Amino acid sequence: MAILPLAAVAQTDLPDAPGVANAPKPAPVPTGPTIVIDSTMGRMTCKTFDKQAPNAVANFIGLAEGTKPWSLDEGKTKQRGKRFYDGLLFHRVIPGFMIQGGDPAGDGSGGPGYYFDDEVDPNLTFSVPGRLAMANSGPNTNGSQFYITEVPVPDLDGKYTIFGQCDAHSVEVVTAIARVERNSSDRPLTPVRIQHVTIVREGQPMPPDPNPPAAPAAPAAAATPSPQQ
Repeated sequence: MAILPLAAVAQTDLPDAPGVANAPKPAPVPTGPTIVIDSTMGRMTCKTFDKQAPNAVANFIGLAEGTKPWSLDEGKTKQRGKRFYDGLLFHRVIPGFMIQGGDPAGDGSGGPGYYFDDEVDPNLTFSVPGRLAMANSGPNTNGSQFYITEVPVPDLDGKYTIFGQCDAHSVEVVTAIARVERNSSDRPLTPVRIQHVTIVREGQPMPPDPNPPAAPAAPAAAATPSPQQ
């Protein structure tokens, strides 16, 4: 049998030949507006995946800014022009996992009076800490509740809509909130509240922090030594 020169062999015939089809796709990059969540325990800043989860991003922004109608009585009475998230609790916190908020009832049972479908991108996974995702009670039951992860949680892949990525400082805040004293339902005994949610679009400045870190204390002046006799 004649042996073809290597150049004549199609690259796809070679074992484990690299190719475009086999190359891993790059992880999605968040390109949408930034969500700034100021809480009673610190600020969390999350850039949104507006291309991978446009409906979830638009929903969160609409509720946060009061441009999207919502209801607390299954749609019978619509709230309009009222910011949804300001003042709500982080009602469920689990160390080594996540913190959850966005429920007007404060116990995990509430929502905005409607549902919307999942937006699951197979290339966008819970492979890193700080994922901002929609909480749900099953497929296509997204509303207003959301959570932020403290650690990678691959078991959640494919089940929840990821719509944002929070920065490293935000993960530190999540870690602190997740470790407050809580009851058997994972509810903090001392309430941790969302003070205000701000949406920062490209070119806009970040809002002032309502809870700036305390300035370090000035070092005490050295005592003047007493004259020796």
